[in-house]
Amino acid sequence: MALPALPALTLLAVQAAPVELSGADTAWVLMSTALVLLMTPALGFFYGGLVRSKNILNTLMMCFASLGVVGITWALLGYSLAFADGSPWIGGLGFAFLNGVGLEGAPLAPSIPHLLFMAFQGTFAIITAALISGAVVERMRFGPYLAFIALWSVVVYAPITHWVWGGGWLGSLGALDFAGGTVVHVNAGIAAVVAALVVGARQDYGRKALPPHNVPLVLLGAGLLWFGWFGFNGGSALGANATAALAFVNTMLAPAATLVMWMLLDAMRGNKITAVGAATGIVVGLVAVTPAAGFIGPMAAIALGGIAAIPSYFIIVYRTRTRLDDSLDVFAAHGTGGAVGAILTGVFASAVWGGAAGPVDGNVGIILTQVIAIAGAALYSAVGTFVLLKVIGAVVQLRRPVAEEGIGLDVVLHGEEGYRTGEMDEQVA
Repeated sequence: MALPALPALTLLAVQAAPVELSGADTAWVLMSTALVLLMTPALGFFYGGLVRSKNILNTLMMCFASLGVVGITWALLGYSLAFADGSPWIGGLGFAFLNGVGLEGAPLAPSIPHLLFMAFQGTFAIITAALISGAVVERMRFGPYLAFIALWSVVVYAPITHWVWGGGWLGSLGALDFAGGTVVHVNAGIAAVVAALVVGARQDYGRKALPPHNVPLVLLGAGLLWFGWFGFNGGSALGANATAALAFVNTMLAPAATLVMWMLLDAMRGNKITAVGAATGIVVGLVAVTPAAGFIGPMAAIALGGIAAIPSYFIIVYRTRTRLDDSLDVFAAHGTGGAVGAILTGVFASAVWGGAAGPVDGNVGIILTQVIAIAGAALYSAVGTFVLLKVIGAVVQLRRPVAEEGIGLDVVLHGEEGYRTGEMDEQVA
């Protein structure tokens, strides 16, 4: 919109006037921050129902602990490395220990307080680290796991966040990632594969069936994740605006399409339509729409959700026949879902909806940019995760002895039982 004719000095004053904080924007991002924070306990319930009953508390704790460990590392150092001025590869220390992060407008979101922007972004760091736990449940020691997610959030997550959202090289290249398809899901999915390989398979993997112990808990977790994801995607508009509404609606439609496609795939393969499959399909759809939520229209979101189900579904089918014990299929759901969603963001993006030009606007090159972003994040995440686990493993053992794994990590690591069976009493006796 053109400014009216004004004297030169007055025009300069108008251009330099700071953006005032918006009550509506602040309220929406406050709510979104709470919704995204809820997603980490929700992930714990989703993961917890999928493991054996003797490991449910340990699985829950691997998620809940990220709330504390990564929440603190983010405030002390991670936020600065992600969003302070720095190089194209990593942010500086200008915001370390929240120095200069106050109630003024955030540099990248001037209508909300800087402190709130930091907290909102922190909830993303927390759940991204927690996602990795699904690949190493039921065998990794708790202390080394805590050390790993603390270091990983600073060494791996913060730089990749800077690349895409903090003024780094992928953002400058034009990569599209509305709410974290590459930053969160590709990153965590690749880290999960590496972690599963380094830590090794569970004692019983490939020898006996390892069915979920509480499917209703899985469905509860999936439902709460969907609820929280409205803040994850809708809040990434960083204001109560039309883009938030678009992301909100797409977050409703894409997982619905993935769920329908997942059930159809089950039916076509001659299997029963399982509740665990339905819950997984919902999560895959949420993951896939994350990079695209504010850039594509609702019909494209439905198409994206339906397409994203197919590779994730068959990767899960294939993975169960291999020796890779990515226990809760973090790579298939998050790594694959995030990558497919990121590529389809490039395919379906349209200036009509989000101001991001895609092939329909003549910008075919955006698809290659998306592939470069996926490859860059995946490579760095893989190398960083491998190095961190090897360094930690050189100091302490990463996993429990086989005998303790057989007992269950709830009793061994936490001295508690998720369900009162008397097993703990027998161990004490």
